[in-house]
Amino acid sequence: MSAEAKHYDVIRKPIITEKATMASETNAVVFEVAIDAAKPQIKEAVEALFGVKVKAVNTTITKGKVKRFRGQLGKRKDVKKAYVTLEEGNTIDVSTGL
Repeated sequence: MSAEAKHYDVIRKPIITEKATMASETNAVVFEVAIDAAKPQIKEAVEALFGVKVKAVNTTITKGKVKRFRGQLGKRKDVKKAYVTLEEGNTIDVSTGL
């Protein structure tokens, strides 16, 4: 497995929400990451994939809700988010291009 494939296994996708947009004002970017990813792995993956310097990584795990679908109970998956703070002068453009 190449190094880039390993990094893409850690970083799943960027999260573009109102709260994530407000975090970008403080030079932070929010990503959905693998549930078992550690902070050093996340830092290494972001630096390798985007060519930026990472200042700090904060993570949070959002537990999946129990929802009803066609009368059956189901559970959404747990999601781990990483708030990656970048060094001054570094940026990542994760806009949708709209």
